[in-house]
Amino acid sequence: MNKEFEAVRIEELLAMDGAHLDALPFGVIGFLSDAAVTVYNETEARNAGLRPERVLGKHFFEEIAPCMNNFMVAQRFADEDKLDHTIPYVLTLRMRPTPVRLRLLKAPEHAMRFVLIERRATN
Repeated sequence: MNKEFEAVRIEELLAMDGAHLDALPFGVIGFLSDAAVTVYNETEARNAGLRPERVLGKHFFEEIAPCMNNFMVAQRFADEDKLDHTIPYVLTLRMRPTPVRLRLLKAPEHAMRFVLIERRATN
């Protein structure tokens, strides 16, 4: 499977078990249409400093990442049937401003949606 941040497909993420998701070099957060988090990989847990027990089952945009509850991220999941977009973003909640790239993935044939988070060193 191609594990590159920009190339991994939603079907590949859905087929991965927890160990494979945890081995990815970027954060993976998966949630259903009600925004309840059901996938949260070890890379994101380590980078965000939030244990899976604190995240799984919670509303992603209201309880975990309210800084993404806006027109750039949450609204796109609500408005668009299909998403595969990468956007520059700055995370601000519970941390100093951290530049990242977000990849938003949603397909009409799958219930699970994903936010991938790539943290990069700033120059």
